[in-house]
Amino acid sequence: MNAKNSNPAYLEYVSKISPKTNEKRSLFRAFWVGGTICLTGQVIRFALEFFFGLYGDVLAGTTSIILIGIGSFLTGLGVYDRIGKYAGGGSIVPITGFANSVVSPAMDFKTEGYIYGLAAKMFVIAGPIIVFGVLGSVGVGVIYFIVGLFL
Repeated sequence: MNAKNSNPAYLEYVSKISPKTNEKRSLFRAFWVGGTICLTGQVIRFALEFFFGLYGDVLAGTTSIILIGIGSFLTGLGVYDRIGKYAGGGSIVPITGFANSVVSPAMDFKTEGYIYGLAAKMFVIAGPIIVFGVLGSVGVGVIYFIVGLFL
């Protein structure tokens, strides 16, 4: 069924009450906030390398842990939600957005207890991301293995 012919009165009503978005402003906000988050991660990485002499996987892991901690802390304070409302996708893409997607449901359901609330609901949003991330990496690994057999 064609959406244009389904119910013109309903479609007119929806277009009238739907908020108008300024796409250029939204893209700019997402770009500069996401870029600032990534720049912060890079500064942390340089500081860990310079001051503590970390390198390689240890440096990458420590930087990720610090960014996840910052994202979780800001979510707990309610700051990251305001950043997300302002920046949209720019706050979701970096690893701090992943931390936010784990901590937010845990905070929302903590009144249901530690087991049925906090632990069970923690991965409501992040769970599908983890599942499809693992499946995608397995798929890429299998393709890489098969290509390696023929080369």
